Amino acid sequence: MPQELQEWLPRADILTYEETLRIIRIAAELGVTKIRITGGEPLTRRGVLDLVREIPQIAGIQSIGLSTNGTLLGRKIDSGLTMAAAMREGGVQSVNISLDTLNRDVYAQITGRDFHEQVIEGIDAAMAAGFEQIKLNCVLMRGRNEDQLIPLIEFAGARNLILRFIELMPVSTTEVLNEENFMSILHAKRAIESHFGNLIPEPAFQTNGPASYYQIPDREQRVGFIGAMTNLHFCESCNKLRLTCDGKLRPCLGSYLEFDIMTPLRAGASDAELRQFLIDVVDRKPLQHDFRENYQPNRRMIAIGG
Repeated sequence: MPQELQEWLPRADILTYEETLRIIRIAAELGVTKIRITGGEPLTRRGVLDLVREIPQIAGIQSIGLSTNGTLLGRKIDSGLTMAAAMREGGVQSVNISLDTLNRDVYAQITGRDFHEQVIEGIDAAMAAGFEQIKLNCVLMRGRNEDQLIPLIEFAGARNLILRFIELMPVSTTEVLNEENFMSILHAKRAIESHFGNLIPEPAFQTNGPASYYQIPDREQRVGFIGAMTNLHFCESCNKLRLTCDGKLRPCLGSYLEFDIMTPLRAGASDAELRQFLIDVVDRKPLQHDFRENYQPNRRMIAIGG
């Protein structure tokens, strides 16, 4: 999370939930079956439950996921339910929760917020809510959480949760990619194997993302690795399309390309015209991301979505 204050867009500059649902419906007609609610932090937006409850009503949508920092999952809402329980009742099937460290002080340094306790409460609330799948995401940062690999595995294993290790990407700033900060998934895998023994590949196991999964020896526990920087085949199976809150379609997280669908939407475009807009954006999807080619971000990650 950037330390400086963030720009808050006027409500008129962001998509209404009705507009978002219309785009989802048109996308579903074109074959999209999975929707992920993400951010920034999606649970901070007022009325997000109303959006979530409408998505399962759209024909063709088979799966709804949530990506969150976890800090609000344990919060009680007006109904008395936790936010996690309300999301589950609303139709969310899976949830990804960011957890880079079990050290409260390090968490505060990384995020700029002393919310570690709330994240742990959020994970507990997600487990109690009964999601079909809960995944913990740890971004690898040399010099910050190298010592957390084994503790995080033990934490996830004790709760029967999937843990994924993710290489740092220059989505928000380019200076993160230097020898002091960057840790490859190969480095992490070797450190884990030095503790547990050789990990057992599970190529047949897949979730909704690009992770490669392994089983820990003598345990019924999986860990995943997402190597956007070091895996040269990382983009080959990507079929994701991102819709930002301000009405831009991004065919690739690691590319400047973004296309304004809000303008034609609000100018009265027909469903057929918006359908063709989506098709044209998908046709522009790059073969691979630009992160290895001196990528210069034009948006911070909090303004794109995970």
